[in-house]
Amino acid sequence: MNGTVRSFDEQAGLGDIVDGAGRIWPFHCVEIADGSRTIAVGAAVRFSTRPLLGRYEAVAIVPVG
Repeated sequence: MNGTVRSFDEQAGLGDIVDGAGRIWPFHCVEIADGSRTIAVGAAVRFSTRPLLGRYEAVAIVPVG
C-alpha cells in the first residue's frame, strides 16, 4: 500500500499513516524498515498491514521518493 505519514511522536514512537482512500493506519517506530526509528511527517511511504489486538497497523514502512 502507499500513503503519507500523517503524524509521528518521536518520544512515544507512535504515528499514523493515511492511505489514498483516507484510511488511517497506526504504526510503531520499530516498523520503519530502515531501522532509523524516526520518520518525517508528510513523508510518502510504502507499507503493509497486519492485525494486532483487534485492529490493523502499518508494518514494513519504507519511505519513497
